[in-house]
Amino acid sequence: VQLQASGGGLVQTGGSLRLSCLASGFTQGYTAIGWFRQAPGKEREGVSSIRNRDRSTKYDESVKGRFTISRDNAKNAVYLQMNSLKPEDTAVYFCAASRLGIISSAMLNPDMYNSWGQGTQVTVSS
Repeated sequence: VQLQASGGGLVQTGGSLRLSCLASGFTQGYTAIGWFRQAPGKEREGVSSIRNRDRSTKYDESVKGRFTISRDNAKNAVYLQMNSLKPEDTAVYFCAASRLGIISSAMLNPDMYNSWGQGTQVTVSS
């Protein structure tokens, strides 16, 4: 599966962005799609994920109540609606797909994801 992330940009604190992740190629068989981010000098961290078999979602504590993940199977797309953005949300955001069986506690673990798209930059100005 090939993944393409888009929708990043520059916004002010409190603003909103909607990231899109479009999948192409062999899209059958993935178990979850996740959003991850990496800020300069920091490790890649899980932001949110949606599991395919039961549509369960997972959010990092830092984004709960502000970000919402959703999917559109007809378009092979997963979205991340980001509201009330903060400067600390500034990072390159990546989407990734997993073909592994993922338990809830591992949904934000980057090591569980096999296919990665290119990143999209999100910058939140103070």
